[in-house]
Amino acid sequence: MITVALTVNGKPVTAQVEGRTLLVQLLREQLGLTGTHVGCDTTSCGACTVSLDGEVVKSCTVFAVQADGATIETVEGLAAGGKLHPLQEGFWERHGLQCGFCTPGMLMSARALLARNPSPSEDDIRHGISGNLCRCTGYNKIVQAIQYAADKLRAEKGA
Repeated sequence: MITVALTVNGKPVTAQVEGRTLLVQLLREQLGLTGTHVGCDTTSCGACTVSLDGEVVKSCTVFAVQADGATIETVEGLAAGGKLHPLQEGFWERHGLQCGFCTPGMLMSARALLARNPSPSEDDIRHGISGNLCRCTGYNKIVQAIQYAADKLRAEKGA
């Protein structure tokens, strides 16, 4: 067993893992953060998307030992103080989810997109979530939800 120490959603965490343990397994099975979903296990679907040191990664492709010392943010870390993040609110208000399986990965990819580009075009949004698959919505409502969040975040910053 190998000891890994990380910061997950702002909290320091230490865990014992086998060398072959994937980050998604650590998050879900040891830390109980089940918002990070396991979909395809082949990096195709994006349901397991998290932020690792500020970069969007598919946690089914990262070994937990590779994340030692890193800062991880999962969908559980989006809401603050019981208040939904504007992206979560946007998915609610604009009906950006149906079954919800892809939603955590979509939210994390969209968050990274909005951090890089606070005023994305529709094409920017579609490109920003292109690594995340949704079988239900046809993406139009997801794009509208992300645009809602972008507008709200800009308004909150007074831009």
